[in-house]
Amino acid sequence: MPHSQTSAHRDSLQGVRIARGASPWLLPTVATAALSLARARKSKRAAAIAVPTTALAAGMLWFFRDPEREIAQGRVISPADGVVQSIMPWKDGRTRVAIFMSPLNVHVNRAPLAGTVTSVEHVPGGFVPAFNKESENNERVVWHFDTELGDIEMVQIAGAVARRIVPYIPQGTKVEQGDRIGLIRFGSRVDIYLPEGVDVAVEVGQVTTAGVTRIDRD
Repeated sequence: MPHSQTSAHRDSLQGVRIARGASPWLLPTVATAALSLARARKSKRAAAIAVPTTALAAGMLWFFRDPEREIAQGRVISPADGVVQSIMPWKDGRTRVAIFMSPLNVHVNRAPLAGTVTSVEHVPGGFVPAFNKESENNERVVWHFDTELGDIEMVQIAGAVARRIVPYIPQGTKVEQGDRIGLIRFGSRVDIYLPEGVDVAVEVGQVTTAGVTRIDRD
């Protein structure tokens, strides 16, 4: 990969690349599935349990996958996999692009630009569905990056199920565009604010890929 992966320390399980911060959820699930499978031949009860626990473990592995990406060229790239939920002009001249992440998406978020993390602020709040307008008041982590375009704000928003946001890096960290910076568990939203004068290249309903989809237009 051409970009630094200093922020991409990851857990691993049997050669499967999974997201850092997944272990508290994933390891107990996989252990339960493995135990029930081991006992399935000797116990009908264990065999009955093995089916749902194995399916759950497989689902967890899929959810916490952390694929490598070939980082695209462009001033601002998508910080999240998902669908563009809204594009909204802000009072201060910026434009907010909101990306909804379903449980089927990769939930590792990436730096939209190269720069220095100037602030990582956890803001307590509710847990309504991330596609709901009231999610503006949800639990969230607000990021600020000092970049060649100036200050760039990005917000990770927890959803109804995603009740834990895991930042990977602290304030003061220098990042390359596309570096992994954090994880949101189980369905959520990521907002990025483009500076005044920067045109949006995506449309509402468009599918985005973190590190790949360009958000701005020349």
